[in-house]
Amino acid sequence: MDLFHSWGVELAVHLQNEYGQYQSWFSLASTVADLHTTFFCFFPIWFHLHRAVALRLIWVAVIGDWLNLVLKWVLFGERPYWWVHETQFYKPAQAPVLQQFPITCETGPGSPSGHAMGAAGVWYVMVTALLLLAAEKRCPPLLYRFLQAGLWMLMGLIEILVCMSRVYMAAHFPHQVIAGVITGIIVAEAISRVEWIYSASMMKYFFVTLFLTSFAVGFYLLLKSLGVDLLWTLEKAQKWCIRAEWVHMDSTPFASLLRNMGTLFGLGLGLHSPLYTESKSSSRAFRVGCIVVSLLLLQLLDGMTFSSKDKVLFHGLSFIKSAVALLIPTALVPGALCWIFPGKKSYKNL
Repeated sequence: MDLFHSWGVELAVHLQNEYGQYQSWFSLASTVADLHTTFFCFFPIWFHLHRAVALRLIWVAVIGDWLNLVLKWVLFGERPYWWVHETQFYKPAQAPVLQQFPITCETGPGSPSGHAMGAAGVWYVMVTALLLLAAEKRCPPLLYRFLQAGLWMLMGLIEILVCMSRVYMAAHFPHQVIAGVITGIIVAEAISRVEWIYSASMMKYFFVTLFLTSFAVGFYLLLKSLGVDLLWTLEKAQKWCIRAEWVHMDSTPFASLLRNMGTLFGLGLGLHSPLYTESKSSSRAFRVGCIVVSLLLLQLLDGMTFSSKDKVLFHGLSFIKSAVALLIPTALVPGALCWIFPGKKSYKNL
């Protein structure tokens, strides 16, 4: 693996030296590829345009990120920004110099890339959904082919930018981002074939959330009892990150796990809230209003940050924040708008 890692470091150094002027674009690509964008931006829009696609987005994102966590714990992947300092591959004083950035110092293992995996899964869902909608609208064959080629090319371009950004930031090796893309597409295709996610009861949401959380925590405790510390990367991040404030608690494996579980549980609460029935208006103005208000409120919610000094409180508040982020567009905003603007409702399921 040292040879693969050295090639990856060489590519990262090349990107940093030759494309340094595009640092802001690479940073933007990494930021947009984070599942945070799916939960706080893509989901509210899709939920009020086509609910089935929105549900698929959340299930693919949550299950994919949960699987990514398990795979990272199993594969023990290194990250470039600490590997160059600890490897014996280079001779003394010959290790390449890698730049670090505020989003470089991820605290979990590196393989596969969560950003590449999440972006691949989410964009695969959106592209296939748009193509299916075009086919259902009986789009002319020639136009459909152009649309098909354009959307897949767009997804490919986005994935290339995301993968390049993760390597440029010295957060991942090339083979890790490639593995992430492949795994993300497989997860998206598999989840898209599951029909019960569109009619899951609140009890099913509760038990799925409980199972995923218990499995991850149980897996961690089992290996810890066998002398394997799955949080071995946290020490490396704190040791080799050039600025302590760049090591964020919300990038730790358990923070990611609880955010995703909060998201899934929040979706279940929103779909089975008494307000959800009132949200099924087919009015275009109503849907646009729900989207705009939801996005504004989610931006305000996103601005809420918590101190990581008390880890239990931090993780608990992260879980609640993620749940509320799904409650806002699914139940709170539609219910509030129906109350403010009472009128004739259409209960057609979009």
